[in-house]
This record gives sequence, structure tokens and C-alpha cells, in this order.
Amino acid sequence: MNNKIKITSLASSSKGNAYHIKCNNTEILIDVGIAAKYICQRLNEIGTDISNIQAIFITHEHTDHIKGLEVLSKKHPLPIHIPKKSLEKYAQKHICPSCVIEHDQDFTVRINDITVKSFFSSHDSADCVGYIIESDDDKFGLATDLGYVDKSAVECMKNCNSVVIESNYDEKMLMNGSYPPELKVRIKSSQGHLSNYDCAAFARYLAENGTKYFMLAHLSEENNTPEIALNITSRALKDFDDVIIKVASVNTPTELI
Repeated sequence: MNNKIKITSLASSSKGNAYHIKCNNTEILIDVGIAAKYICQRLNEIGTDISNIQAIFITHEHTDHIKGLEVLSKKHPLPIHIPKKSLEKYAQKHICPSCVIEHDQDFTVRINDITVKSFFSSHDSADCVGYIIESDDDKFGLATDLGYVDKSAVECMKNCNSVVIESNYDEKMLMNGSYPPELKVRIKSSQGHLSNYDCAAFARYLAENGTKYFMLAHLSEENNTPEIALNITSRALKDFDDVIIKVASVNTPTELI
């Protein structure tokens, strides 16, 4: 049996994020930050269906990560794993109560062929986590919405074969852009988002510890470009001949592996 983990971004930007994870016959979603109809449509585009999804895992309660959750939970009552404080902030009434499985920042659950673990992520939401997905012989990590790379992210994502990591903004574009000063401060803060250079430094550490496949995600449409983000991380990984780096598309599926 092939226990490799397949990762596809269904959407990725400051406006909406969703990721499809598959291992053998096990399929899950991490975040559903676009309308439910588009989640279903993009699953069809990659050759699967919402009926094949066995669980949804939420990183935090901001709209760009949960936009489709209410409709999905009513039309397709799947188990929804969500951090406790995010559930409290979002209000449980928005989700089918029988679907909800609230969890701490440090959480582990087995779903058929995979084990899912959560870890702390620093962000200005009620709660925020990243996720590690492990099969018998593969390991994948996802960390978006990081103000900084916390030691828990470093330890949990070390030795992943593949990762999705945030490369949200270019510092020059952000500081010279149209955002109000308070929003710029928020984005650059330790509870904001990860810059291209911070992403590149983290990517180099992960490459040194065995990561081969990188997807740069959650790019700001106002303060970044795919070309800039890719160039900065590519330069940081220039000593690693066997790595693959992709940038997640805003509105179309992007397959990492």
C-alpha cells in the first residue's frame, strides 16, 4: 500500500484558504475559507468529491479560513475539528452541533490511514494552530498565519517530507502600500503574518532537516507577488538541488505532490 500523502491547495490568499489532503482512501480538508460551492467544485476539479471527505480541520476562526464552514456543516455533516477558543469566538450555533469536535492547541487524532496533530501558531485570533499529518512512512506539515516561527512549529515540522508554509508579504511592498499604519503594524507583529524572508529562513531550516517539497501559501494580493515570494525562498534553498518549491494559486487548485 502506498502511504504517501498527497497535498493540493484549493485556494490560498488573504481572502480564502482551503487544502485537500489525501493518503490512500483517507481524505480530509484543512480550512474551508471559500464558499462551500467552490470547495465542492474544486474537489470535483481534482477528481474527488465532498462525499469522500472524512473530516475538516480548522486552524482558526478568521473568515478567510472558515467562510464555507456553516453551509458545509449543514449540507454535509462531517466531523469538524476546531480549537476550543476559536469555536467559542465563532459561536457554536453556526455549526451543526453534532459535527463539532473541539480540541486544545496540542491535539492528536487518528483517522484511518493518517494521524493528525495540532500545534500552537502565533496569530491574533482567539486561537490558532498548525497541523502535522503523518502516515506510516510520510509526514506533512501546514503552518499559515504565523506572526513568528514559534519553537513548537520548529519542532513539529522538522523532518516533514512536505510542507505548506506562509509567505504572506514583501516588506517593501507592505510599507510602501496603501494599508493604514495600524494594519501594517498588525501584519508585521508577532501575532500577524510571516514575511517572505522569514518564510525563506524557516524553509532553509526545514530543508536542512529533510523537507523536499515546499508550497508557499497565504500570499497577500496587495503586498506580495508569487514571483517575489518564489525568488526569495528559491535563493534561500539554492544549496539544495533536490527540493521542489511551488506557490499556491489564489483561485485554482495547486498540487504539491
